[in-house]
Amino acid sequence: MFFRILSIIFPVFAIIAAGWLYARLRRRAGGGIDMAFANQLNMDVFVPALVFAALASKSFDLASYGRLAVAALMLMLASGGIAWSLARLLREQPKTFVPPMMFVNSGNMGLPLMVLAFGDAALPAAVVLFFVENLLHYTLGTWMLDHHARLWTLWRVPVIFAALLALAIKFLDLPLWLPLFTAIKLVGDVAIPLLLFSLGVRLALSRWSDVRLGLIGMVARPVIGMAFAALMAYWLQLDERAAAMLMVFGALPPAVLNYVFAERYQQEPAKVASLVMIGNLGALIFIPLALAMTLP
Repeated sequence: MFFRILSIIFPVFAIIAAGWLYARLRRRAGGGIDMAFANQLNMDVFVPALVFAALASKSFDLASYGRLAVAALMLMLASGGIAWSLARLLREQPKTFVPPMMFVNSGNMGLPLMVLAFGDAALPAAVVLFFVENLLHYTLGTWMLDHHARLWTLWRVPVIFAALLALAIKFLDLPLWLPLFTAIKLVGDVAIPLLLFSLGVRLALSRWSDVRLGLIGMVARPVIGMAFAALMAYWLQLDERAAAMLMVFGALPPAVLNYVFAERYQQEPAKVASLVMIGNLGALIFIPLALAMTLP
């Protein structure tokens, strides 16, 4: 079991470590580090292509993932409720602490981890989890930080647009030219390694500004997530693989996007950066634990 888990998590953390090492060496050599264009390209082109290819594939059946989507949604909302109470207990601003406890790294870490752990056939389910998490993050997450945000423009987010387009094609049963689908899938294949590498670069540039809050979040995020994952899987009677994927989803660390949002809305970005950084380091403990609990 140990070597099986190691074989799953090693490629994920090895690519993250490569990004971290690259950034550290560039800084030591006095060179600049600009991942902005690569990250923008990933979020505007590669990840949307990955999402579209997964949801538009012939093997994807939307109805079979409905309960998994509901479970993920309820898990995040429940995690947010517990985190709000914990933030009040810690005398921290809920708008600082709650989003990182709700919105997890379902893209950078979740997508490759799910595929490595459960096989290529798990990619559509992993994309469903990613889509639900992103949809809630861009709606409720944005509203939490800015009550005046214009959510009607959500469809302009490339990932959301790609998902809606793929779902429309499936719903209307429109034919998709196979060479075009193959081209889109090839473009999407770039996304996963680039997501992991850019996460490593981001962690290398983060600061340890609030270790206490980061350590609390490092434990609270996966413990709350896994507890509610088990509850939702039992309540909604998910099948074995869906329940296992939900457990891994619940164990994921805070999404890097939390820091981006905190910086944009000036919501204590230094504290959020620590929650994200230390939480992702804590994944070295909690991801293997979740896999040990779920792998047969």
